[in-house]
Amino acid sequence: MHNCPIKRWSRRKAARPQEILEAALDVFAERGYAAAKIEDIARHAGVTRGTPYLYFKNKEEIFAALIRELLLPKIAFGESLMAEPGLGAGERLRRLVRAWWSEVGATRLSALPKLMIAEARNFPEVAQLYHDEFIAPGQALLQRILEEGAASGEFRAVPADPAVHVISAPIVMLMIWQHTFMPCCIGHEVDPELYLDTLLDLLLRGLSTHPASA
Repeated sequence: MHNCPIKRWSRRKAARPQEILEAALDVFAERGYAAAKIEDIARHAGVTRGTPYLYFKNKEEIFAALIRELLLPKIAFGESLMAEPGLGAGERLRRLVRAWWSEVGATRLSALPKLMIAEARNFPEVAQLYHDEFIAPGQALLQRILEEGAASGEFRAVPADPAVHVISAPIVMLMIWQHTFMPCCIGHEVDPELYLDTLLDLLLRGLSTHPASA
């Protein structure tokens, strides 16, 4: 019986870095990286103002951990989709776009693109980290799908460098839209499912070597 409180406290303490990172994401999204203070993050996480310093040296280290602990597992999830056998390039693209939305776009992580646009010029090292650890690996997954589709004859051969940006941009725009116009402008709501259906239809018909059957 005497061990129960200790175990509960241990679980709470073990979960605390994750709670701090989730609080940091909310505070960064609401106030921006520059204006956010570690005390704000501590308050949002429900811990004392000194607690974040037990796990992180400064705000930049909190952001780096946020990317690596909360966002990078989504890349691993995308890699697992690529490893599924027996799927054509079109189906892989569908699944990757859908997973991107369900794992990032439909979660609090969708605030990151807006945050990066606002803060990249003033904090280039933060933007570089986000690009190198999330954007670049995600684009590499898209490039693999395009190359596999071209090699199998399912997709037309297209220049990979602009193509991955063309595929990514509408999804990023939908995330930005959620955190700008949708919360404040009645009549500007966007149905994510219809948006993604339309995007995939346009992409797959444009890429297909047999567009009538895409």
